[in-house]
Amino acid sequence: MIFEVKELLTQATLFKFLKFCVVGVTGTIIDFGLTWICKEKLKIPKFIANAIGFVVAATSNYILNRIWTWGSTNEQVGVEYVKFFGVSLIGLGLNTLILYLLHEKLKLNFWISKVFATGVVMVWNFLANHYFTFAGVGA
Repeated sequence: MIFEVKELLTQATLFKFLKFCVVGVTGTIIDFGLTWICKEKLKIPKFIANAIGFVVAATSNYILNRIWTWGSTNEQVGVEYVKFFGVSLIGLGLNTLILYLLHEKLKLNFWISKVFATGVVMVWNFLANHYFTFAGVGA
């Protein structure tokens, strides 16, 4: 699981990261859209709304990343999904912690805080999925 910077900077890995980012845009649209609907329209508490948006986006991202980013043919889809979702749950914890610290403690705008948290978690998710969930796929 230890990685080298040299391996991370290969053209293939950078291309995967670019694909991961494209998939992430769709996930971000789902995440922010669902969070907004839950928080603003349905009046669900903001941290629960954030979790709902994040979980639905993570599931969508798994499907797209499995097929397009990593091209996984792993027959153990359930195991792979559990790994991906586990990484996403850790990401959710990081996302929520950053959101809490920036919004509740530092009193920054909720949406600005969410954008920053999303960026940090994107890097975590890529590295964890690259070296854990999809390790050895398309290497």
